[in-house]
Amino acid sequence: MRKSNVLELGIKELRGLSRDPMLLILIIYAFTLSIYTASRAMPETLNRAAIAIVDEDRSPASLRIVSAFYPPYFLQPELISQHEMDTRMDAGLDTFALDIPPNFQRDLLAGRSPTIQLNIDATRMTQAFTGGGYVQTIVSSEVSEFLNRYRAETIAPVDLTLRARFNQELNKSWFGAITNVIQSITMLSIVLTGAALIREREHGTIEHLLVMPVTPVEIMLSKIWSMGIVVLAAGSFSLIFIVQGLLAVPIEGSVSLFLTGAVLHIFATTCMGIFLATVAGSMPQFGLLLMLVLLPLQILSGAVTPRESMPEVIQYLMLAAPNTHFVILAQSVLFRGAGLSVVWPQFLALFVIGAALFLFSLRQFRRFLR
Repeated sequence: MRKSNVLELGIKELRGLSRDPMLLILIIYAFTLSIYTASRAMPETLNRAAIAIVDEDRSPASLRIVSAFYPPYFLQPELISQHEMDTRMDAGLDTFALDIPPNFQRDLLAGRSPTIQLNIDATRMTQAFTGGGYVQTIVSSEVSEFLNRYRAETIAPVDLTLRARFNQELNKSWFGAITNVIQSITMLSIVLTGAALIREREHGTIEHLLVMPVTPVEIMLSKIWSMGIVVLAAGSFSLIFIVQGLLAVPIEGSVSLFLTGAVLHIFATTCMGIFLATVAGSMPQFGLLLMLVLLPLQILSGAVTPRESMPEVIQYLMLAAPNTHFVILAQSVLFRGAGLSVVWPQFLALFVIGAALFLFSLRQFRRFLR
């Protein structure tokens, strides 16, 4: 193997990528706008939910309930009539519709238990699942204060002191930003190397390589380092300027240690991309394979849900996937400030998995060239 061949072939891949506007747009979008929007949409807490109230009582008790709904959890309540309630729900104007019945205050003062109807548009899942509890808490609190004639705090028998480590604000967008950087690195490293090989086949340049004095190892390594350096540069830019700068997510650990782990992860995933490209016959087939591979990798790696909540069989199987170890490494370093003494098992696992994938992909790549 000659290093000059690997270098020149890699530069050729970079030139080919620079002439592909769609892949360039994908890279820019995946590491900028995609991370920003996904991070901002990550919190599933109630935020500016549309609510309408049918007040058939018009009493001080009902007015107290109406005035208890305000931003940021809810929009200003719309006071509507009963016949408008179903029409507005059907049109998707309201997520919640609260119907306060007649004689509500009279029944409260008489010691009865009046019923308030709450209609929820369950198609708006993120708001519907949490909003019902918010509404019930607000109504119960206002009714209790009205009957007791004063606002009192509930004294719990046990005082719980909460100390949130690594994310003191319990801000889900911090977690979402880092998670999307990890997912973008995994996705783009597979896509770019696979697309580079398929582009050779579709343009007919693979035959040119076969008559040149280059080996399959040199061809494969050139695609790995050229596409890998693009993903690493884009990931570094995103982590520093989008995550730390624009989103103001604090990074506790060493960015250089994270990027070192990213190099091993990119090496493994670029080998995976070459293998998928040798199996696929065209770009549409490659896209279908990506759907079958990326979805399980992303969902079962622990980036979306904790691995402990998965069946044990899935946990053991996913230890063979490189992004499982990369997620553990990234969260430990970037969130908890862990050093090499803590994450060295993940570095070792990424190195072993990357070497195995390289040998397996090289064998498949040689068959592909033959």
